[in-house]
Amino acid sequence: MSTHIPAEPPGRPAVTPETVAEWSATLARLQAERDSLAIVADRLAEERDQAEPAMLGAAEEDSEAAGSQSDADDPASLTILAFDDDALAAEVATMVPWVDHILLGVYGQEITSGRPWCASWPEHDEALARIHHCWLAWQELTDSRSGATGPSVWQRDHLEPLLLKLRAPDGPFGACTTNPDHPHHRLLPHPPHTDPASLPKPGIPRTSV
Repeated sequence: MSTHIPAEPPGRPAVTPETVAEWSATLARLQAERDSLAIVADRLAEERDQAEPAMLGAAEEDSEAAGSQSDADDPASLTILAFDDDALAAEVATMVPWVDHILLGVYGQEITSGRPWCASWPEHDEALARIHHCWLAWQELTDSRSGATGPSVWQRDHLEPLLLKLRAPDGPFGACTTNPDHPHHRLLPHPPHTDPASLPKPGIPRTSV
């Protein structure tokens, strides 16, 4: 019976001057790479600190530009006659339920020769403007923040003058429906435009009658 005797484990390699020199070179290389990375990190941090104010300024400019664009998208005037075609169509569509169920349904009263009405009211510029202005006032003055007197102020200062002007026999609906059983719609002709010959001219005394 043979007995296996394991081989002796390899011994630790001898440390020679050449090995020490190799280790020293590797350590120096790693230290140099560490120092180089530290320099790069410091440079990147410096560039970031310098760029942040510019980035914040650009962000603020973008925000202001977006705000300006949003403002540009909003109508420049509250009067509906200043709206473009798309905004006007959207605004009128929003107003229709209020006109039908509040303005007419509550305050409209009967259509007579003394109180005409026109179902095609959006085609009458004067009626469109007056109704829109009254509608804007209604939104503000019937809000709870306007206080308990807000609705009464709306009726007195906005609704009643609107109805007096809008439904007068000589108002914008004067040639429209005066009998609910016979709907009618006709636009009244506009007065003639200003005569250019009547305009004052610089250096020429104005004549008057």
